[in-house]
Amino acid sequence: MLSVSLLNSLWKSICNRCFSRKHSFCCIFSTLGILLLKLYNIFMPGKKHLLFPKHQKILDQLGENIKLARKRRKFTTIQVAERAGIDRTTLYQIEKGNGSVSLSAYFNTLRVLGLQDDFLKLAADDELGRKLQDLDLLNLKD
Repeated sequence: MLSVSLLNSLWKSICNRCFSRKHSFCCIFSTLGILLLKLYNIFMPGKKHLLFPKHQKILDQLGENIKLARKRRKFTTIQVAERAGIDRTTLYQIEKGNGSVSLSAYFNTLRVLGLQDDFLKLAADDELGRKLQDLDLLNLKD
């Protein structure tokens, strides 16, 4: 679990940020907040999202397309990550098609590559929705 040395190091790192460099209420509440957040992450892990292999292949292809677009523009991973405001490891996960990366990280990466308008193409052609709507319209009695 959480050791005393970990709590002390948390305390010191927070207190070093204080202007007075004394243990104030600010330090105490900040330390408690970090401790509660760590405990929450330990006991309440994030929900795992199930992705079927055929759907994972779609994300894999998206990641590969993003990687190819970056390479065509001769951008490094560092350049794209900095411009998108994400970590380089997040960009690596995007290019691998990781489904747990946030949608905004994908969008910002596409924005850096000048492909942000492609985002509007997602779910733009709702063929199934139109068919269902047409069925409802046909079944309405005049």
